[in-house]
Amino acid sequence: MVPYTAPIADMRFVLNRLVGLDSIAALPGYEEATPELVEAVLEEAGKLASGVLAPLNHIGDQTHSVLENGVVRTPEGFKQAYDQYRDGGWNAVPFDPEHGGQGLPWTVAFAVQEMWQAANMAFGLCPLLNQGAVELLQDHGTDEQKRVYLPKMIAGTWTGTMNLTEPQAGSDVGAVRTKAVRDGEVYRISGQKIYITYGEHDFADNIVHLVLARTPDAPSGIKGISLFVVPKFLVNEDGSLGERNDLRCVSLERKLGINASPTCVMAYGDNDGAVGFMVGEENRGIEYMFKMMNNARLSVGLQGIAIAERAYQQARDYARTRVQGRAVGDKSGGGATIIHHPDVRRMLLGMKAQIEAGRALIYRAAAALDTAKRHPDRAERQAAHSLVDLLTPVVKAWCTDVGCDVASTGVQIHGGMGFVEETGAAQHLRDARIAPIYEGTNGIQAADLVFRKVGRDGGAAASGFIAEIGALDAALAKAGGEDMAAIRARLADGAEALAAASGWVAEAAKADAAAAAAGSAHYLRMFGLVAGGYMMARAGLEAQADLEAGNGDAGFAQAKSTTARFFADQFLPQARGLLVPLTEGHRAVTALEEEAF
Repeated sequence: MVPYTAPIADMRFVLNRLVGLDSIAALPGYEEATPELVEAVLEEAGKLASGVLAPLNHIGDQTHSVLENGVVRTPEGFKQAYDQYRDGGWNAVPFDPEHGGQGLPWTVAFAVQEMWQAANMAFGLCPLLNQGAVELLQDHGTDEQKRVYLPKMIAGTWTGTMNLTEPQAGSDVGAVRTKAVRDGEVYRISGQKIYITYGEHDFADNIVHLVLARTPDAPSGIKGISLFVVPKFLVNEDGSLGERNDLRCVSLERKLGINASPTCVMAYGDNDGAVGFMVGEENRGIEYMFKMMNNARLSVGLQGIAIAERAYQQARDYARTRVQGRAVGDKSGGGATIIHHPDVRRMLLGMKAQIEAGRALIYRAAAALDTAKRHPDRAERQAAHSLVDLLTPVVKAWCTDVGCDVASTGVQIHGGMGFVEETGAAQHLRDARIAPIYEGTNGIQAADLVFRKVGRDGGAAASGFIAEIGALDAALAKAGGEDMAAIRARLADGAEALAAASGWVAEAAKADAAAAAAGSAHYLRMFGLVAGGYMMARAGLEAQADLEAGNGDAGFAQAKSTTARFFADQFLPQARGLLVPLTEGHRAVTALEEEAF
């Protein structure tokens, strides 16, 4: 197994040069995020990720979590690793100091979280879901719920889960049947939930389940769903744990990947009904749960890039050592490592370029999230919130598709050895494959982008982002040089194609919903390609400035410049190629009769 090394140099570059960490740190409440502190956080997180979590990745994949007599046991070493994670204060990084958090920006927290997900995605799912639960309770919980649950969840002593779907519902959350019957000051919850990540485990003293359920007289569909806090153990007045609640893990799913992560089928109310406490108002559960879901969607997009980084590092190191054939043009007859073969170099550069574009786009979204939360000017907060809304489905879907593509390429670079489990390349592909599915499939993300984020406002938010891309043109023109000229031309063409596509989508979303839905995946991919190309163009500008001024690491700057040019050459032209599938492809999609499939 090739070890994982956190790409701190690139993280630092994106944070400081592309998303403006200094501006984020200047926001009210983020004053502690000094360059020195952030550097120390990244370095220490990298040590935990590479030294503790990464070595457990293969172990977890092979041994799985197991259910024994109602108790879930994670693979050997996982609980000890979680203890180190918790005791190091890592769970508290982005949360409010009022409840024990460290109050650092989400932009920094995402960089740290990337390391957990890359080192050990199955492990990283537990804190990922917990952070979303914390966010939800911070915004919508009662004062008492915040007092009881937040300090423990932020510390990582307790963990949180998301309980949405059921066997008959799938992605149609409005079809849930779990019942919530009032019993004095509490509710009695009964029903079954599936796909509950870390619904039962041995990391924490208590597990705080956030459960969607219906009260007896609730309207049908999503308008009749409420949200409840249902803890594994009830909590006494003094904060100590009380009796076991009426809930249990029925079984664990056998999965393609993320085998160490216990994906639970949960049963509530086998006896008298599990005790639950309503969050917020009745019948507003979906609205509240979207707070957790959107947090998770950004994090899942980050998982896509993280697992891609792990697959890339392994493929790169393999290519540096695997001797096979001769280099093109070499007449000596000596063997060459495969990294000298142009097609392998193309694949590696494709992996690297997509990862760096995705990382920059995700950190950009995280910076907008921080601005939306903390900026003192209301208009600035609203603009940032609009950008987060727009980018969330793109980050979730495009970046997870990148994760699958890069992990698959990693297998290809290993050749036959990639297809056997011994090398570990296959695990990255198996693990990556869940990310386009959970937290709303990528098809759902595409529909969200088309109908809610573009169709609803007539394309205003998308046009604003495209205008931001266009504003970079002058700097690219001024920079000069062949690389910047090529990047400028391809970015301008991609932005033009995205503008045309956005106009079509805004109209079709209202006039022909089936046509808009049929092309939605193409539009989202186009958006990801152009947004990623924009971030890489900015990276190329910064790198060229460093090279011309003789600043920093010349090798890093040259590699960044070359990678930016590669993205512009290889990926940005694909944006225009998606226009016809988007605007015309729906005709065949909707024409075929069901019986003809």
